[in-house]
Amino acid sequence: MTNPYTTLSSRIAYQNRWTRIREDRIRRPDGSDGLYGVVERSDFAVIAPWQDGRLTLVQQYRYPVNARVWEFPMGMWEQAPDIDPMRLAVGELREETGLTAKTMIHAGEIFQGPGYCNQRGHIFLATDLTQGEPDREATEQDMVCRSFALAEFEAMIGDGTLREAMTIAAFGLLRIKRLL
Repeated sequence: MTNPYTTLSSRIAYQNRWTRIREDRIRRPDGSDGLYGVVERSDFAVIAPWQDGRLTLVQQYRYPVNARVWEFPMGMWEQAPDIDPMRLAVGELREETGLTAKTMIHAGEIFQGPGYCNQRGHIFLATDLTQGEPDREATEQDMVCRSFALAEFEAMIGDGTLREAMTIAAFGLLRIKRLL
């Protein structure tokens, strides 16, 4: 699809090793001018570890929302922004949970927030799991890992215990595709 907007100017407003914020002055198709703030981030992987009717989640403190949050293992590698999504998923699963999967199914892609961000997530189902030791980063030092029966997992979404959007979206995609 051809971009119906014309970019008049673009500048980097902020940048660190994980995120870049770009400010674009644009012209809309109707001729009116506007401003877009675009958050640029590398692609990420979301992994749903599934074994014996149970899903494995991690929980960690998330500074921006000042809360401990349950979620599927996920992440991006800022040091390797163009990494193959399957390799990223295998690495993140092992890093956060210590699990290795004999089977990894790429279920699809989702956009993190296409109204303001270019980041895309790759959703994987990991099965035939073997437990090893996690290899967590310093930012994951408070992480805990636990598996939940499918009914308990769904109840956590229903009662608000599990509120992390990428996990809920990944779960929905896997259910619709009848992978869970």
